[in-house]
Amino acid sequence: MQDPNFPNIILFAIPFFIIAMLLELYITIKQGVKTYEPKDAFSSIAMGLGNVFLGFFSKILVLLAFFYIYENFRLFTIPIVWWSFILIFFADDFAYYWFHRISHECRLFWASHVVHHSSQHYNLSTALRQTWSGGFYAFVFWLWLPLLGFHPGMILLQMSISLLYQFWIHTEAIDKMPKWFEAVFNTPSHHRVHHGSNPLYLDRNHAGILIIWDKLFYTFQPELKEEKVVYGLVKNITTYNPIKIAFIEWVHLFKDTFSGRKSLKNRCLYLIKPPGWKHDGSGQISDDLRKDWLTKHSKQ
Repeated sequence: MQDPNFPNIILFAIPFFIIAMLLELYITIKQGVKTYEPKDAFSSIAMGLGNVFLGFFSKILVLLAFFYIYENFRLFTIPIVWWSFILIFFADDFAYYWFHRISHECRLFWASHVVHHSSQHYNLSTALRQTWSGGFYAFVFWLWLPLLGFHPGMILLQMSISLLYQFWIHTEAIDKMPKWFEAVFNTPSHHRVHHGSNPLYLDRNHAGILIIWDKLFYTFQPELKEEKVVYGLVKNITTYNPIKIAFIEWVHLFKDTFSGRKSLKNRCLYLIKPPGWKHDGSGQISDDLRKDWLTKHSKQ
């Protein structure tokens, strides 16, 4: 079978990103809402540019891994026809849900994903605030796709389509989509919840394109009018320096793992336990914070 030559649609979309951000800025100014802070937006754009640059290197590793499995271990050969693009759409979105969920529940993956949540603002530039390190190891959640028989080119194309879809949902300019759309697809409202540091909103709505996975696996939380989203982290990163944003959580992770007097088991647990976990029981993970919040607000 001849290898397909799919375009890098993310590069072609860059002009669209710029135009969309300018349009959003105009709309929000007209609405009297300040969603952009110059230093924060420039940091997000810098993170996006770094991600694109490093992506040239990480994609080599990803392609090598995908092709190695596809050429040597695939169970089937799925042809590149119209129906296989429907299959890859659902398969990729399912893989993305679990990658995204584990990125919030396992600190090793959170160390790279935290970058995307580090802004205390929510606008289209926030969508560009992407990891510089995650591309080198997060692809493990997609390794089952070439094993099934999806061509690596198809997988990378669908991963790019998913990333492109998720750009437009990073906005406050859109309140709610039609009910049928909100019921099936990820939307600005659903994703605002995901970026919230409110205890009720922590680690909810991990969807890529389809919100159905969150509803199926009990991680869905609608945006509530009475609970305004507070963007950012439980403990915010107070810097606009892209290098610090990219690696500060890695520094914290290595300190927690390798410093002090701890058993080997506890050192390993710092890598796989959720953010906030402490070996001495002094930490709180998102489930703890949510339970405390729900207990305090149970009468309401």
